[in-house]
Amino acid sequence: MSATPSVVMYSTAVCPFCVRAEQLLRARGVQRIDKIRIDLDPDRRAEMIERTAKRTVPQIFIGETYVGGCDDLIALDRAGKLLPLLAG
Repeated sequence: MSATPSVVMYSTAVCPFCVRAEQLLRARGVQRIDKIRIDLDPDRRAEMIERTAKRTVPQIFIGETYVGGCDDLIALDRAGKLLPLLAG
């Protein structure tokens, strides 16, 4: 009974890349995405920048693995490495 790793995504309300990343994750079977809305919480924005050294959204973590943004997620999927990562 292996639990799937948690998916955390820093995002904002009106971010087309966040929507695209979420659609891809859902298409790959992810049921739950912990979305952290940095537009609503400046402290979480600071936390995201500290964790990733990036200022843009989305910033995605699968388990303890930092994936990056939407383009990084798509590249990971195209390389065949997303599903194994999601499988834990």
